[in-house]
Amino acid sequence: MFLELIATFVIGFGVAGLILIVNAMTGRRLPGAVLPVGAGLAMIGFTIWSEYNWYPRTLAQLPEGIEIISTNESQAVYRPWTYVTPFVDRFAAVDKARIRRNENVPEQVMVPVVFMGRWAPGAEIPVVVDCVESRRADLADGIEFDEVGALVNADWIAVEADDPLLEAVCT
Repeated sequence: MFLELIATFVIGFGVAGLILIVNAMTGRRLPGAVLPVGAGLAMIGFTIWSEYNWYPRTLAQLPEGIEIISTNESQAVYRPWTYVTPFVDRFAAVDKARIRRNENVPEQVMVPVVFMGRWAPGAEIPVVVDCVESRRADLADGIEFDEVGALVNADWIAVEADDPLLEAVCT
């Protein structure tokens, strides 16, 4: 976030410098408002570009095996252009390369679910998905496994059969 703020100011100063050069080359014929308006528009434009390109840039940096299961599109009154085209500001994904299965309990699959947000640090939560009964449980403190490896005291959450997490992990 701090680096984007610095980049925004650098863009503003750079455009202001270009406007000063053009103004000097034209014999100082540009109106006085061109400099602040031009620099301001350049900074707003860079901010908008950065918001809309965060998601594709982040996806490009993810390792193989990551599958997106949900995204959140943002709209805000103070960003009226988002009502025309919302942008993705956070998403959830599963790391399919790190799926773990227990031969004794084949219907249950353990997988890390990764949460990424535009202005938030990434988080990872281990989740057990029961593919047969369409349910999931977050692995939290106090969760225990029995002698065959099945969850004992988990808080199961029922999910629909077409839930993206279920589809990503169970197919």
